[in-house]
Parts: sequence; C-alpha cells; structure tokens
Amino acid sequence: MSTITSRDFNQDVSAAKRTAATEPVIITDRGKPSHVLLSIEDYRRLVADRRSIVDWLSADDDIDLVTGRVDLSLATPDL
Repeated sequence: MSTITSRDFNQDVSAAKRTAATEPVIITDRGKPSHVLLSIEDYRRLVADRRSIVDWLSADDDIDLVTGRVDLSLATPDL
C-alpha cells in the first residue's frame, strides 16, 4: 500500500492513479491518513455483497430451526 501527501497528490494526480491501478493509495493530510484511492475493480469488490441490517434480519425461511422443550423448575427462595 502506497502513501502520498495531499500536496503530492494535487501536484501529480496521474501518478497516484497509476499506482492505484495496482494497489490502494493512502492520501495523508498533515501527516494523518485522510483518504484512500482505489481502482474501480477494488472498490466494486469491497461493496459487492453489502447488505443492510434489514436484509440480514429478513432472511429467507429456508433455515429449519429445531428446538427442544426446556423444563425449568423454579424454586422459591428462602428469605
């Protein structure tokens, strides 16, 4: 993974794009990572199977859940 400053990025966007074609490029702002430049293929791979919590909770009914009977014997506590 390559790292460049935002100043270098602004001065040579083409070089950053060439590098991003083979690996992600971290762009720093005042020494701290602020952005990541990815190829479109890498981006699509990251977001390919992005489901929301609603999608996960509304799963198909194709999973059989077999539960056994639970026998709870509750005792009265001595106070």
